[in-house]
Amino acid sequence: MSKRLPPLNAVKAFEAAARHLSFTRAAEELFVTQAAVSHQIKALEDFLGLKLFRRKNRSLLLTEEGQSYFLDIKDIFIELGEATNRLLARSAVGSLTVSMSPSFAIQWLVPRLAKFSEKNPDIDVRIKAVDSDASSLTDDVDVAIYYGQGHWPGLRADKLRNEVLIPVCSPLLLKGPKPLSQPSDLKLHTLLHDSSRQDWQAWFRQCGVSEMNVNQGPIFSHSSLVLQAAAHGQGVALGYSVLAQPDIKAGRLVCPFPDVLVSKDAYYLVCQQNHAEIGKISAFREWMVDMFAEESRSELLSG
Repeated sequence: MSKRLPPLNAVKAFEAAARHLSFTRAAEELFVTQAAVSHQIKALEDFLGLKLFRRKNRSLLLTEEGQSYFLDIKDIFIELGEATNRLLARSAVGSLTVSMSPSFAIQWLVPRLAKFSEKNPDIDVRIKAVDSDASSLTDDVDVAIYYGQGHWPGLRADKLRNEVLIPVCSPLLLKGPKPLSQPSDLKLHTLLHDSSRQDWQAWFRQCGVSEMNVNQGPIFSHSSLVLQAAAHGQGVALGYSVLAQPDIKAGRLVCPFPDVLVSKDAYYLVCQQNHAEIGKISAFREWMVDMFAEESRSELLSG
């Protein structure tokens, strides 16, 4: 019967120390203390029943057994590194399933998806639209876009952008018989609500406008629906700025007032912590972060 394998962390510490002929440099490479390296080497020597290093004139030398062992294992670590790189390279191709709300998919990702495909032609993105963040990162999903405060146990969460809510309406509404020169003028218009009436209530409070009836106007289950209703001239919506930008840039929506309601939540790209460096996931994360940063810079310059 073959002898059991030596402790692999100890072998890793030995390989680094033997390559550098220094416990200090091995510790720096492995991000541990010198004492930890020394402890691992001692554990390996105890396991083997052999001395692997000896000190001479304040320098570290390999014993004959240590030299022989190092020559035998160093190629194993090289091959392991190469195998890992090959695996990560293969993982940078194939299909990538991304979960997000229908509104984020329609308003943000779909119009920009071709840019990702041009940069990453070997990755096929599959969009899965879900109404709830809580259970969307299932086994068949690689990456998800969450809207929240960034605390999801066991998940890596990369912040994409903070969000603000802005009043938006059709440009035709500004040319109509009912003025929209100040927030109080909204009492003459239909308020369109995204999920609840609380956002408009908070916006009016922030603007110092009282005696507004926020209980009037339809409520829409998805952000994209309330934006479409506003674009069709059905009233004034308080929309999420990130999702409203395509319609604003296209001229379908305008902002009648500069006042914004800052959200406590933000957009995050999330994935399983141990999957974060898989090639296709890493590529999508970097692209998303870059796209949001680029668009934020453009808005600052245009503003």
